[in-house]
Amino acid sequence: MPAPDARARALAFLALVTGGVGIGITEFVTMGLLPQIAEGAGVSIPMAGHTISAYALGVVVGSPLIALGAARLPRRAVLVVLMLVFTVGNALTALAPTYELLIVARFLAGLPHGGFFGLAALVAVALAPPGQGGRAVGTVMLGIPIAMVLGVPLGTLAGQELGWRATYWAVAALGALTAYLVRVWVPWTPGRPEQSFRTELAAFGNLQFWLSLLVGAIGFGGMFAMYSYIAPTVTEVTGLDQRWVPVFLLVHGAVSLLGTWLGGRLSDWSVLRTLVIMGLGSAVSLLAFWQTSRWLVPALLTLAVVGMSGSAWVVALQLRLMAVAGSARTLGAAMNHSSLNLANALGAWVGGLVIAGGWGYRAPSLVGAGLSVAGLLVLGISLLVHRHGRPATMG
Repeated sequence: MPAPDARARALAFLALVTGGVGIGITEFVTMGLLPQIAEGAGVSIPMAGHTISAYALGVVVGSPLIALGAARLPRRAVLVVLMLVFTVGNALTALAPTYELLIVARFLAGLPHGGFFGLAALVAVALAPPGQGGRAVGTVMLGIPIAMVLGVPLGTLAGQELGWRATYWAVAALGALTAYLVRVWVPWTPGRPEQSFRTELAAFGNLQFWLSLLVGAIGFGGMFAMYSYIAPTVTEVTGLDQRWVPVFLLVHGAVSLLGTWLGGRLSDWSVLRTLVIMGLGSAVSLLAFWQTSRWLVPALLTLAVVGMSGSAWVVALQLRLMAVAGSARTLGAAMNHSSLNLANALGAWVGGLVIAGGWGYRAPSLVGAGLSVAGLLVLGISLLVHRHGRPATMG
Protein backbone atom coordinates (compact mmCIF):
# COMPACT_ATOMS: atom_id res chain seq x y z
CA MET A 1 0.00 0.00 0.00
CA PRO A 2 1.51 3.39 -1.00
CA ALA A 3 2.30 5.63 1.96
CA PRO A 4 -0.48 8.23 2.27
CA ASP A 5 0.27 11.91 2.74
CA ALA A 6 -0.46 13.56 6.08
CA ARG A 7 -3.92 14.82 5.05
CA ALA A 8 -5.08 11.45 3.72
CA ARG A 9 -3.77 9.73 6.85
CA ALA A 10 -5.60 12.23 9.08
CA LEU A 11 -8.91 11.67 7.24
CA ALA A 12 -8.50 7.89 7.45
CA PHE A 13 -7.85 8.13 11.19
CA LEU A 14 -10.85 10.44 11.57
CA ALA A 15 -13.13 7.88 9.90
CA LEU A 16 -11.84 5.12 12.17
CA VAL A 17 -12.13 7.27 15.28
CA THR A 18 -15.73 8.14 14.32
CA GLY A 19 -16.55 4.45 14.35
CA GLY A 20 -14.88 4.13 17.72
CA VAL A 21 -17.01 6.98 19.05
CA GLY A 22 -20.19 5.16 18.01
CA ILE A 23 -18.99 1.92 19.54
CA GLY A 24 -17.95 3.71 22.74
CA ILE A 25 -21.34 5.37 23.10
CA THR A 26 -23.35 2.18 22.64
CA GLU A 27 -21.09 0.26 25.02
CA PHE A 28 -21.07 2.76 27.88
CA VAL A 29 -24.28 4.78 27.58
CA THR A 30 -26.27 1.75 28.72
CA MET A 31 -24.62 2.12 32.12
CA GLY A 32 -25.75 5.73 32.41
CA LEU A 33 -29.30 4.88 31.29
CA LEU A 34 -29.68 1.70 33.33
CA PRO A 35 -32.53 3.02 35.54
CA GLN A 36 -34.47 4.25 32.48
CA ILE A 37 -33.93 0.99 30.59
CA ALA A 38 -35.01 -1.02 33.64
CA GLU A 39 -38.19 1.03 33.97
CA GLY A 40 -38.95 0.89 30.25
CA ALA A 41 -38.39 -2.86 30.03
CA GLY A 42 -40.25 -3.54 33.28
CA VAL A 43 -37.32 -5.24 35.04
CA SER A 44 -35.04 -4.57 38.02
CA ILE A 45 -31.76 -2.65 37.67
CA PRO A 46 -29.63 -5.84 38.11
CA MET A 47 -31.70 -7.52 35.36
CA ALA A 48 -31.29 -4.46 33.14
CA GLY A 49 -27.56 -4.88 33.72
CA HIS A 50 -27.82 -8.09 31.71
CA THR A 51 -28.16 -5.92 28.60
CA ILE A 52 -24.58 -4.81 29.28
CA SER A 53 -23.50 -8.43 29.54
CA ALA A 54 -25.39 -9.32 26.33
CA TYR A 55 -23.50 -6.66 24.38
CA ALA A 56 -20.22 -7.80 25.89
CA LEU A 57 -20.88 -11.44 25.02
CA GLY A 58 -21.62 -10.34 21.45
CA VAL A 59 -18.12 -8.88 21.34
CA VAL A 60 -16.62 -12.04 22.86
CA VAL A 61 -18.30 -14.23 20.23
CA GLY A 62 -17.90 -11.88 17.29
CA SER A 63 -14.22 -10.98 17.68
CA PRO A 64 -12.64 -14.38 16.93
CA LEU A 65 -15.21 -15.29 14.28
CA ILE A 66 -14.72 -12.04 12.38
CA ALA A 67 -10.94 -12.18 12.75
CA LEU A 68 -10.79 -15.72 11.38
CA GLY A 69 -13.06 -14.89 8.48
CA ALA A 70 -11.62 -11.47 7.65
CA ALA A 71 -7.86 -12.09 7.73
CA ARG A 72 -7.72 -12.77 3.98
CA LEU A 73 -10.18 -10.06 2.91
CA PRO A 74 -9.56 -6.38 2.05
CA ARG A 75 -9.75 -4.57 5.35
CA ARG A 76 -11.67 -1.50 4.22
CA ALA A 77 -14.53 -3.59 2.84
CA VAL A 78 -14.77 -5.59 6.06
CA LEU A 79 -14.80 -2.40 8.14
CA VAL A 80 -17.73 -1.05 6.09
CA VAL A 81 -19.74 -4.25 6.50
CA LEU A 82 -19.06 -4.33 10.24
CA MET A 83 -20.37 -0.80 10.69
CA LEU A 84 -23.53 -1.65 8.75
CA VAL A 85 -24.15 -4.60 11.09
CA PHE A 86 -23.49 -2.27 14.02
CA THR A 87 -26.09 0.14 12.63
CA VAL A 88 -28.72 -2.59 12.35
CA GLY A 89 -28.02 -3.84 15.89
CA ASN A 90 -28.51 -0.42 17.43
CA ALA A 91 -31.64 0.28 15.38
CA LEU A 92 -33.10 -2.98 16.65
CA THR A 93 -32.17 -1.97 20.21
CA ALA A 94 -34.23 1.20 19.78
CA LEU A 95 -37.14 -0.81 18.36
CA ALA A 96 -37.10 -3.79 20.76
CA PRO A 97 -40.62 -4.19 22.24
CA THR A 98 -39.69 -6.73 24.94
CA TYR A 99 -36.84 -7.37 27.35
CA GLU A 100 -35.95 -10.63 25.59
CA LEU A 101 -35.68 -8.96 22.18
CA LEU A 102 -33.67 -6.15 23.75
CA ILE A 103 -31.13 -8.72 24.96
CA VAL A 104 -30.89 -10.20 21.45
CA ALA A 105 -30.47 -6.74 19.88
CA ARG A 106 -27.66 -5.84 22.29
CA PHE A 107 -25.90 -9.11 21.48
CA LEU A 108 -26.14 -8.33 17.74
CA ALA A 109 -24.88 -4.78 18.26
CA GLY A 110 -21.82 -6.15 20.04
CA LEU A 111 -20.77 -8.61 17.33
CA PRO A 112 -18.81 -6.10 15.15
CA HIS A 113 -17.06 -4.36 18.07
CA GLY A 114 -13.85 -6.37 18.37
CA GLY A 115 -13.50 -6.97 14.64
CA PHE A 116 -13.78 -3.26 13.90
CA PHE A 117 -11.21 -2.17 16.47
CA GLY A 118 -8.89 -5.04 15.61
CA LEU A 119 -8.85 -4.25 11.89
CA ALA A 120 -8.74 -0.51 12.59
CA ALA A 121 -5.61 -1.05 14.71
CA LEU A 122 -3.93 -3.00 11.91
CA VAL A 123 -4.84 -0.34 9.34
CA ALA A 124 -3.55 2.37 11.69
CA VAL A 125 -0.19 0.63 12.13
CA ALA A 126 0.09 0.22 8.34
CA LEU A 127 -0.56 3.95 7.86
CA ALA A 128 1.75 5.12 10.65
CA PRO A 129 5.36 6.26 10.18
CA PRO A 130 7.98 3.75 11.38
CA GLY A 131 8.37 3.52 15.16
CA GLN A 132 4.97 5.08 15.88
CA GLY A 133 2.78 2.00 15.96
CA GLY A 134 1.83 2.55 19.60
CA ARG A 135 0.74 6.12 18.91
CA ALA A 136 -1.25 5.00 15.87
CA VAL A 137 -3.14 2.39 17.89
CA GLY A 138 -3.65 4.92 20.67
CA THR A 139 -5.11 7.36 18.14
CA VAL A 140 -7.62 4.82 16.82
CA MET A 141 -8.57 3.92 20.38
CA LEU A 142 -9.36 7.58 21.11
CA GLY A 143 -12.88 6.92 19.81
CA ILE A 144 -13.95 5.33 23.08
CA PRO A 145 -12.75 8.09 25.43
CA ILE A 146 -14.10 10.77 23.07
CA ALA A 147 -17.42 8.97 23.31
CA MET A 148 -17.14 9.00 27.07
CA VAL A 149 -16.32 12.72 27.14
CA LEU A 150 -19.09 13.86 24.78
CA GLY A 151 -21.29 11.08 23.45
CA VAL A 152 -22.04 9.19 26.65
CA PRO A 153 -22.92 12.21 28.82
CA LEU A 154 -24.99 13.75 26.00
CA GLY A 155 -26.56 10.37 25.22
CA THR A 156 -27.38 9.86 28.87
CA LEU A 157 -28.92 13.33 29.13
CA ALA A 158 -30.89 12.82 25.91
CA GLY A 159 -32.07 9.43 27.12
CA GLN A 160 -33.27 10.92 30.40
CA GLU A 161 -35.15 13.72 28.63
CA LEU A 162 -36.32 12.07 25.37
CA GLY A 163 -36.41 8.41 26.34
CA TRP A 164 -33.59 5.88 26.20
CA ARG A 165 -34.57 4.64 22.73
CA ALA A 166 -33.71 8.01 21.18
CA THR A 167 -30.08 7.56 22.19
CA TYR A 168 -29.77 4.25 20.34
CA TRP A 169 -31.36 5.76 17.22
CA ALA A 170 -28.62 8.40 17.29
CA VAL A 171 -25.95 5.72 17.63
CA ALA A 172 -27.41 3.83 14.65
CA ALA A 173 -27.16 7.03 12.57
CA LEU A 174 -23.53 7.46 13.64
CA GLY A 175 -22.80 3.89 12.55
CA ALA A 176 -24.22 4.55 9.09
CA LEU A 177 -22.13 7.73 8.81
CA THR A 178 -18.99 5.79 9.77
CA ALA A 179 -19.62 3.19 7.08
CA TYR A 180 -19.73 5.99 4.51
CA LEU A 181 -16.61 7.76 5.83
CA VAL A 182 -14.58 4.55 5.93
CA ARG A 183 -15.55 3.80 2.32
CA VAL A 184 -14.51 7.30 1.21
CA TRP A 185 -11.48 8.12 3.37
CA VAL A 186 -9.74 4.89 4.38
CA PRO A 187 -7.30 3.72 1.68
CA TRP A 188 -7.81 0.32 0.13
CA THR A 189 -5.83 -2.06 2.32
CA PRO A 190 -5.32 -5.67 1.28
CA GLY A 191 -5.91 -8.63 3.52
CA ARG A 192 -3.41 -11.45 3.83
CA PRO A 193 -4.41 -14.06 1.24
CA GLU A 194 -1.72 -16.41 2.48
CA GLN A 195 -3.45 -16.64 5.88
CA SER A 196 -5.61 -19.66 6.66
CA PHE A 197 -7.82 -20.64 9.55
CA ARG A 198 -5.05 -22.92 10.71
CA THR A 199 -2.49 -20.11 10.73
CA GLU A 200 -4.77 -17.82 12.69
CA LEU A 201 -5.83 -20.54 15.13
CA ALA A 202 -2.18 -21.27 15.91
CA ALA A 203 -2.26 -18.26 18.26
CA PHE A 204 -4.50 -20.25 20.61
CA GLY A 205 -1.60 -22.64 21.19
CA ASN A 206 0.53 -19.80 22.58
CA LEU A 207 0.67 -19.61 26.38
CA GLN A 208 1.44 -15.89 26.38
CA PHE A 209 -1.59 -15.27 24.17
CA TRP A 210 -3.88 -16.94 26.72
CA LEU A 211 -2.22 -15.20 29.66
CA SER A 212 -2.60 -11.82 27.95
CA LEU A 213 -6.28 -12.53 27.29
CA LEU A 214 -6.77 -13.44 30.96
CA VAL A 215 -5.10 -10.22 32.09
CA GLY A 216 -7.78 -8.25 30.24
CA ALA A 217 -10.74 -10.54 30.97
CA ILE A 218 -10.09 -10.66 34.72
CA GLY A 219 -8.19 -7.47 35.50
CA PHE A 220 -10.29 -5.06 33.46
CA GLY A 221 -13.43 -6.63 34.90
CA GLY A 222 -12.69 -4.60 38.00
CA MET A 223 -13.40 -1.30 36.28
CA PHE A 224 -16.63 -2.64 34.76
CA ALA A 225 -17.85 -3.99 38.11
CA MET A 226 -17.88 -0.43 39.41
CA TYR A 227 -18.70 1.52 36.24
CA SER A 228 -21.65 -0.65 35.20
CA TYR A 229 -23.58 0.67 38.20
CA ILE A 230 -22.28 4.23 38.24
CA ALA A 231 -25.77 5.74 37.77
CA PRO A 232 -27.37 4.23 40.91
CA THR A 233 -24.09 4.78 42.79
CA VAL A 234 -24.30 8.52 42.09
CA THR A 235 -27.94 8.76 43.18
CA GLU A 236 -28.01 6.24 46.06
CA VAL A 237 -24.49 6.45 47.53
CA THR A 238 -23.27 9.96 46.72
CA GLY A 239 -26.84 11.17 47.22
CA LEU A 240 -27.08 13.37 44.14
CA ASP A 241 -29.82 14.04 41.61
CA GLN A 242 -29.77 11.93 38.42
CA ARG A 243 -28.63 15.01 36.49
CA TRP A 244 -25.21 14.52 38.10
CA VAL A 245 -24.78 11.18 36.35
CA PRO A 246 -23.65 12.78 33.04
CA VAL A 247 -21.13 14.86 35.01
CA PHE A 248 -19.55 11.71 36.43
CA LEU A 249 -19.54 10.15 32.97
CA LEU A 250 -17.93 13.30 31.54
CA VAL A 251 -15.13 13.26 34.10
CA HIS A 252 -14.45 9.58 33.51
CA GLY A 253 -14.43 10.13 29.75
CA ALA A 254 -12.15 13.19 29.86
CA VAL A 255 -9.44 11.43 31.85
CA SER A 256 -9.86 8.31 29.71
CA LEU A 257 -9.06 10.45 26.69
CA LEU A 258 -5.85 11.55 28.39
CA GLY A 259 -5.11 7.99 29.49
CA THR A 260 -5.47 6.64 25.95
CA TRP A 261 -3.07 9.28 24.65
CA LEU A 262 -0.65 8.49 27.48
CA GLY A 263 -1.00 4.74 26.96
CA GLY A 264 0.09 5.01 23.33
CA ARG A 265 3.24 6.91 24.23
CA LEU A 266 4.10 4.79 27.25
CA SER A 267 3.63 1.66 25.14
CA ASP A 268 6.18 2.91 22.62
CA TRP A 269 8.51 3.05 25.67
CA SER A 270 7.54 -0.33 27.18
CA VAL A 271 4.32 -2.29 26.78
CA LEU A 272 4.96 -4.58 29.75
CA ARG A 273 5.91 -1.77 32.15
CA THR A 274 2.81 0.15 31.11
CA LEU A 275 0.63 -2.87 31.90
CA VAL A 276 2.14 -3.21 35.38
CA ILE A 277 1.93 0.49 36.27
CA MET A 278 -1.61 0.97 35.02
CA GLY A 279 -2.83 -2.29 36.52
CA LEU A 280 -1.62 -1.14 39.93
CA GLY A 281 -3.29 2.22 39.40
CA SER A 282 -6.59 0.54 38.59
CA ALA A 283 -6.53 -1.71 41.68
CA VAL A 284 -5.65 1.08 44.10
CA SER A 285 -8.15 3.59 42.69
CA LEU A 286 -11.03 1.09 42.73
CA LEU A 287 -10.30 0.28 46.35
CA ALA A 288 -10.26 4.00 47.10
CA PHE A 289 -13.58 4.55 45.28
CA TRP A 290 -15.19 2.07 47.67
CA GLN A 291 -14.70 4.76 50.33
CA THR A 292 -14.72 8.03 48.38
CA SER A 293 -17.95 7.33 46.47
CA ARG A 294 -19.89 8.79 49.43
CA TRP A 295 -18.64 12.34 48.78
CA LEU A 296 -18.86 14.38 45.58
CA VAL A 297 -15.35 15.77 45.05
CA PRO A 298 -13.38 12.74 46.34
CA ALA A 299 -15.60 10.47 44.23
CA LEU A 300 -14.90 12.48 41.07
CA LEU A 301 -11.15 12.58 41.73
CA THR A 302 -10.95 8.85 42.36
CA LEU A 303 -13.09 8.10 39.32
CA ALA A 304 -10.63 10.14 37.28
CA VAL A 305 -7.74 7.87 38.34
CA VAL A 306 -9.81 4.78 37.52
CA GLY A 307 -10.50 6.14 34.03
CA MET A 308 -6.92 7.16 33.27
CA SER A 309 -5.29 3.94 34.39
CA GLY A 310 -7.89 1.74 32.70
CA SER A 311 -7.73 3.45 29.31
CA ALA A 312 -3.93 3.38 29.19
CA TRP A 313 -4.05 -0.31 30.13
CA VAL A 314 -6.31 -1.04 27.14
CA VAL A 315 -3.82 0.40 24.63
CA ALA A 316 -0.92 -1.53 26.10
CA LEU A 317 -2.90 -4.76 26.15
CA GLN A 318 -3.90 -4.24 22.50
CA LEU A 319 -0.23 -4.03 21.48
CA ARG A 320 0.73 -6.96 23.72
CA LEU A 321 -1.80 -9.25 22.08
CA MET A 322 -0.79 -8.16 18.58
CA ALA A 323 2.80 -9.03 19.48
CA VAL A 324 2.26 -12.42 21.12
CA ALA A 325 -0.17 -13.56 18.40
CA GLY A 326 2.74 -13.89 15.98
CA SER A 327 1.54 -14.21 12.39
CA ALA A 328 -2.10 -14.21 13.54
CA ARG A 329 -2.13 -10.43 14.07
CA THR A 330 -5.73 -10.02 12.91
CA LEU A 331 -6.89 -12.45 15.56
CA GLY A 332 -4.64 -10.93 18.21
CA ALA A 333 -5.86 -7.40 17.48
CA ALA A 334 -9.52 -8.43 17.62
CA MET A 335 -9.25 -10.69 20.65
CA ASN A 336 -8.19 -7.78 22.85
CA HIS A 337 -11.74 -6.50 22.60
CA SER A 338 -13.15 -9.95 23.13
CA SER A 339 -11.10 -10.11 26.32
CA LEU A 340 -12.15 -6.66 27.48
CA ASN A 341 -15.81 -7.33 26.86
CA LEU A 342 -15.61 -10.62 28.68
CA ALA A 343 -14.37 -8.36 31.46
CA ASN A 344 -17.42 -6.18 30.80
CA ALA A 345 -19.76 -9.15 31.14
CA LEU A 346 -17.91 -10.48 34.20
CA GLY A 347 -17.81 -7.12 35.93
CA ALA A 348 -21.48 -6.29 35.29
CA TRP A 349 -22.52 -9.79 36.41
CA VAL A 350 -20.46 -9.86 39.61
CA GLY A 351 -21.43 -6.28 40.42
CA GLY A 352 -25.09 -7.18 39.97
CA LEU A 353 -24.67 -10.23 42.21
CA VAL A 354 -23.34 -8.28 45.18
CA ILE A 355 -26.03 -5.61 44.74
CA ALA A 356 -28.79 -8.22 44.52
CA GLY A 357 -27.26 -9.89 47.59
CA GLY A 358 -27.93 -6.77 49.62
CA TRP A 359 -24.36 -5.46 49.86
CA GLY A 360 -25.27 -2.07 48.37
CA TYR A 361 -23.93 -0.01 45.50
CA ARG A 362 -20.48 0.51 47.05
CA ALA A 363 -19.74 -3.22 46.98
CA PRO A 364 -18.99 -3.48 43.22
CA SER A 365 -15.97 -1.18 43.70
CA LEU A 366 -14.53 -3.51 46.34
CA VAL A 367 -15.12 -6.53 44.11
CA GLY A 368 -13.57 -4.56 41.25
CA ALA A 369 -10.39 -3.95 43.22
CA GLY A 370 -10.16 -7.70 43.85
CA LEU A 371 -10.54 -8.45 40.15
CA SER A 372 -7.81 -5.94 39.29
CA VAL A 373 -5.45 -7.61 41.74
CA ALA A 374 -6.27 -11.01 40.22
CA GLY A 375 -5.45 -9.59 36.78
CA LEU A 376 -2.10 -8.36 38.08
CA LEU A 377 -1.32 -11.83 39.41
CA VAL A 378 -1.93 -13.29 35.95
CA LEU A 379 0.27 -10.56 34.48
CA GLY A 380 2.96 -11.55 36.98
CA ILE A 381 2.85 -15.13 35.70
CA SER A 382 3.12 -13.82 32.14
CA LEU A 383 6.15 -11.73 33.08
CA LEU A 384 7.83 -14.72 34.75
CA VAL A 385 7.33 -16.81 31.62
CA HIS A 386 8.66 -13.91 29.54
CA ARG A 387 11.71 -13.34 31.75
CA HIS A 388 12.77 -16.97 32.02
CA GLY A 389 12.31 -17.60 28.31
CA ARG A 390 10.10 -20.64 28.79
CA PRO A 391 8.43 -22.17 25.77
CA ALA A 392 5.53 -20.01 24.60
CA THR A 393 3.47 -22.80 23.09
CA MET A 394 1.03 -25.10 24.79
CA GLY A 395 0.50 -28.81 24.28
